[in-house]
Formats: sequence, structure tokens, C-alpha cells
Amino acid sequence: MSEDVNALQERGVKLYEQRDYEAAIKIFRQAQELYDSAKQSDMVAEMKTNIGLSYRGLGQYQLALDEMQSALHTFQQSNDARRSAAVLGNMGGVYLEMGDKEQAYVCYRQAADAFLEIDEKKMYGETLLAIARMQFKDGKVWTSAATYEIGLDNIEKLSVGQKFLKRLFGVKNRLSGTSTK
Repeated sequence: MSEDVNALQERGVKLYEQRDYEAAIKIFRQAQELYDSAKQSDMVAEMKTNIGLSYRGLGQYQLALDEMQSALHTFQQSNDARRSAAVLGNMGGVYLEMGDKEQAYVCYRQAADAFLEIDEKKMYGETLLAIARMQFKDGKVWTSAATYEIGLDNIEKLSVGQKFLKRLFGVKNRLSGTSTK
């Protein structure tokens, strides 16, 4: 069974990456059913998360949130802090696309706090970058810059643009006398 369900899951991911969201949903549902029959509730929740992301890709936000909320409940019941935080981050993205900035911020903040608590530095940093982008779009430039700086400090492998920004933050900090180095 595990090879079959893994192959289905991989096929679903490929379809998702190709933006064939409807086909991905069908494949993830098949995998979900197999995991359900094997009584693997954590993997059922993983498939619900994938289905939710696929619905997000289709712009069907309420369906996305319904799937993700169900997955979140499962992960919280099993005390899986990492996957709970990941789902909260995904839900933040859905709320943001829906235009509900307040709920997006709440989800992102909960996800960031959870990632920090379990020492998932990269995910903490990535979540802070999402918050910083929201702040910037809301015209909170200085708050956004501070949040972005903290986010970058928690990510080891930065893109070229992120490395450049981190250097700029370093120059600003040295000039303002707030450098930690």
C-alpha cells in the first residue's frame, strides 16, 4: 500500500506544481482514502492540506479553508506543533488572498510563534517575511523593515536579493549605532 499511496501523493504534487489543481485534488482524495483506510490520520490531514492548497490555487477559498481547518484540528489533537504551524501559515495565505488581512495576520502570527517555540528557524523566518510583506503593503514601511530584518536573520540560505537586503540592514545598523556585530 505504501508504494501505491506514495506514488499517488507524488503524482498529486506534480499535478499541483503544473497548476492542474482539479486533477491534483482528485489524486490527493484517492491518497486520502487510502490513508484513511490504513487509519493514518496524520497523513489524511496532510492530504487535506494539499487539497486545501489546490482549492486555493483554484480561487475556491472557503473550500480551501474548510480542508485546512480540518487538517489543523487533526494536527492539534495529536500535538503536532510543526504541522499545525504549517497549516496556520497556509491558512494565512488563503485569508490574505481573500482580502481578510486581519485574519491573515492572526494566522501568520500564530504560525510564527509556534515555529519559534519549536525552534524551526527557517519556517519562523519565512513566516515573518510574509508578515513583513503584509505590513509593507499596508504602508507600515519601518515596521515592515524591522520584521523583514528579523525574518532574514533566521534564514540560512538567502536568495541574492535577500542577501543584498541583509547587507543593507547591516550598513543601516552600523550607521545608526545599533549593530550587533
